[in-house]
Amino acid sequence: MIHLEHINLVVDDIPAALRFYQAAFPHWRVRGGDKSSWYGKPRNWIHFGDDYQYIAFSDNGEGENRDLTGHQIGLAHFAFVTDNLDAVIDRLTQAGFPIAKEGMEDPYRRNIYFFDAHGFEVEFVQYLSDMPTERNRY
Repeated sequence: MIHLEHINLVVDDIPAALRFYQAAFPHWRVRGGDKSSWYGKPRNWIHFGDDYQYIAFSDNGEGENRDLTGHQIGLAHFAFVTDNLDAVIDRLTQAGFPIAKEGMEDPYRRNIYFFDAHGFEVEFVQYLSDMPTERNRY
């Protein structure tokens, strides 16, 4: 079996990044961190997650995230599955993050997209069926 353990996001402000992800994942915590350098530039880094998966943040980012309306190579979005999409929406909007775009209508899932503080698009999906043929139609 293979599963995703972590993603690594380069930002310019870790506390700003955490505001979004702490609202989305109130059960996660900062698992650790330190200072280091990346190709000669100093950075702070942390791991934010639970015992099984996390997001790594480094604060040595420069410039803007890629334009998601364009066609540049790069990350488009990443997604998390939740069993309570309404609770995620409530927590993120109360933390000041508006819905970026609605997901498509589907009888077997609900989804929604947000932008975090650094312009990464994050999708949240709630499946309404346990049947793979219904959940994975496209």
